[in-house]
Amino acid sequence: MKNKIDSIKTLNEDELKELCSEIRAEIIKQVSINGGHLSSNLGVVELSVALHHLFDVKKNPLIFDVSHQCYAHKILTGRKLDNLRQFNGISGYTEPNESEYDFFIAGHSSTSISLATGVAKAFKLNKSNAIPIAIIGDGAMGSGLAYEALNELGDRKYPSIIILNDNKMSISKPIGAVSRFLSQSLSSPIYQKFKKGVEAVLEYLPEGAKYTAKRFEDGFKLITPAGMFFEELGLEYIGPIDGHNIADLITALNLAKSLKKPVLLHVQTIKGYGYEYSVNDEGDWHGVGAFDIKTGKSLNSSNKASATAIFSDILDELASKNEKIVGLSAAMPSGTGMDKLIAKYPERFYDVGIAEAHAVTSMAAMSKCGFVPVVAIYSTFLQRAYDSLIHDSAILNLDMVFALDRAGIVGNDGKTHQGVFDISYLSCIPNFKICAPTNTKSFKLLLEYATSKVGPIAIRYPRGAFTLDESYEASLKAHYIKNTNSNISFLGFGEGVAKALEVNKEINANVIDLVFAKPLDEDFLLNLSKNSNEWHIFSDSVKIGGLQSIISSFILTHNLDIKLISYEYEDEFITHGNTKEVLQSLKLDANGIINKIKGDK
Repeated sequence: MKNKIDSIKTLNEDELKELCSEIRAEIIKQVSINGGHLSSNLGVVELSVALHHLFDVKKNPLIFDVSHQCYAHKILTGRKLDNLRQFNGISGYTEPNESEYDFFIAGHSSTSISLATGVAKAFKLNKSNAIPIAIIGDGAMGSGLAYEALNELGDRKYPSIIILNDNKMSISKPIGAVSRFLSQSLSSPIYQKFKKGVEAVLEYLPEGAKYTAKRFEDGFKLITPAGMFFEELGLEYIGPIDGHNIADLITALNLAKSLKKPVLLHVQTIKGYGYEYSVNDEGDWHGVGAFDIKTGKSLNSSNKASATAIFSDILDELASKNEKIVGLSAAMPSGTGMDKLIAKYPERFYDVGIAEAHAVTSMAAMSKCGFVPVVAIYSTFLQRAYDSLIHDSAILNLDMVFALDRAGIVGNDGKTHQGVFDISYLSCIPNFKICAPTNTKSFKLLLEYATSKVGPIAIRYPRGAFTLDESYEASLKAHYIKNTNSNISFLGFGEGVAKALEVNKEINANVIDLVFAKPLDEDFLLNLSKNSNEWHIFSDSVKIGGLQSIISSFILTHNLDIKLISYEYEDEFITHGNTKEVLQSLKLDANGIINKIKGDK
């Protein structure tokens, strides 16, 4: 395979096909060992090979949207996947610090066309004839940011290629008018009948006439809704192209390259293509752990229910008793556990696609109408709706529940996905409450409270299972998990409580579950300050704006003489890798914290 990659510009069609097969096999092999995004990568192998065959990607940057589908690109630029998403290994996303072939960081959706527009402006000012190439999925095309960029790009006419990777999927089944529009316009009986007719005629025409007929067919596409839509936005439209046909891809890309204007190349692919278990994947094979290639069965198993599953079950129980409870996810129904409720209560629970700001604002309106909305969303993705949180939720003090999944370090997805900023970006918003469960009992108590109309409230919980077992009592107030009458107190929040207990095995201290980061249980803390003057904070959040900032403010306000030490994350982005290894590298695992405390004594 290495020889083919080195000579990819000169390979013929058969050799390119063979290279695609080898790359696809390598992706399946390495993801089966390390886990990762499988089906999305298998769907773009031919597209990636065609792009590298035709373009100097140093000069003409490939800008992947989300970039979880960049594995073939990484292989084609000389990187091995044997340490994919592992600590000190290569990222599962594009990472400029990893390779000069990765133009931009990506991990969140719908940024690629904006980036391509910016690059095209820069190329124009630099008098460069290079062309930025954005690769965006049909799911990401449902986000407003993509259309903000198309609006400028089509008006200014900057040379660029926007490849719409249309696999009729997002992470799971796509929703919304945009996805339906793309599918229906190109699968309509009129268009398909015409296309088959042209193909039949082409078989009997000489080469010169074939070209004319083919151009006529291409022109007919422009009167289909998809062609008209993008043409009206000011882009040249080419497509749809079979994304698994190397020859067709090369022809279309050459045409797009020659036009010297903004081009939308509509490529139709099959998610999971080339592997029997993932083909036409509807979500199960999007992001996977290690699995057996022959059987497709997962090699990772856990007897403990995940916090996501616990959330889903509790919300289901509450929704069955209260018809005013409604909810949604933003393109992550299975990842957030909302799929179960969407299936059971389709009129009350929704998936709005990759549209986080719309998700928050639309649910704010439902709250104003007397409902109790539950927005289930990953901590990292709620960042995308920040203005809506303030303007549409908090100012009116609306009764809304924000269920923040994947709070804290998420492990292998790395710096674009770490859920460590939510306390910082929510704690400064008036009216917002922030709490965190430690086990099933506390989760149920907090979710019952949150859905009882208490204003905007965020409940943050980890990826995977809770660490703390069910023997510990739940409360809506700060309380002792362990009272040793020590002058040292470990203040835990969420998963930080379990870590505090682990450290407590070596360091004598009171262990406290704060339950709420905002508002703090001030009465409890004032009483604690009478007997304890050294407080250690355990929370999976950043220090700046996190628990350290909140509790420091409390100490200053009440003029308390407290030594405060925080084991939150420093002012830096946290890399990818197994969570245990990442914490060890930061010296924020239990042993690292024990050594810090002993070293300070």
